Amino acid sequence: MSSAVAATSRGRLWSVFAARPRLRLSFLLLPPFAWLVIAYLGSMAVLLISSVWSVDSFTGKLTHEFTWSNFHQVLTDPLFRTVTIRTVLVALGVTVIDAVIAVPLGLFMAKVAGPRLRLALVVAVTTPLWASYLVKAYAWRGLLSPNGPYDWISGGHTPGYGLTATTITLAYLWLPYMVLPVFTSLQKLPDSLLEAGADLGAPSGTILRRIALPLVFPGIAAGSIFTFSLTMGDYIAVTIVGGKSQLLGNLIYGQLVTANNQPLAAALSVIPIIAVLIYLFALRSSGALEED
Repeated sequence: MSSAVAATSRGRLWSVFAARPRLRLSFLLLPPFAWLVIAYLGSMAVLLISSVWSVDSFTGKLTHEFTWSNFHQVLTDPLFRTVTIRTVLVALGVTVIDAVIAVPLGLFMAKVAGPRLRLALVVAVTTPLWASYLVKAYAWRGLLSPNGPYDWISGGHTPGYGLTATTITLAYLWLPYMVLPVFTSLQKLPDSLLEAGADLGAPSGTILRRIALPLVFPGIAAGSIFTFSLTMGDYIAVTIVGGKSQLLGNLIYGQLVTANNQPLAAALSVIPIIAVLIYLFALRSSGALEED
């Protein structure tokens, strides 16, 4: 009897959802939306709120009193300003390097390679995503170390540890996030457009610059969001291969763990958030995020 009642209840519930597609969609989207609001936006709100608190200089405890002193220190301290500029430049450098590598690689994968070679290249690009972040970072530390493999191959011209090593390592770590969107965009590019350009006598470089690049630019923009934002928030790679160099992530980590100054760390965390928002706004203004 109870099983029949349960079956009837399930049938009525299903009929309600079947008759209302929007209700069914809302029910399906509710869990991920709730997770986004609670885990992401909630933590972001706590971060912004804590940035206007202060730390008692005597007890070291948080003081829940409104103050702009943390933001004033962030804006006026020369160290914070220098590290901010350095981090933005490294993020832009990583993005440019990945784009320069991803475009010809994606073009070859999408338009030149055969099915088997294309599959092998896709596997080769995505396989590093399964490897540990630390393993890959320490691998580059070994490659770029004095008397390491690169030093031996280049005849003693290894960049060593510093911003160059950090940029190379981060460009390698985030490269799949650039290659995959570019490859997908180029796959959607009709072959007839490239063939028409060749039939009209355009050189390969002109076809790539005047036909392929404008159409694949949304893919480059999508990949650059990953490379730029991930670099702005990274602090582990620079700790491993950066030598004495620091990025914003290192300053935030130091204020939070070493100095035990959560409000100042929260105020510093606002900088990469603003930088990413400005970057997204610039891409949106350029029309790169709009689909035809």
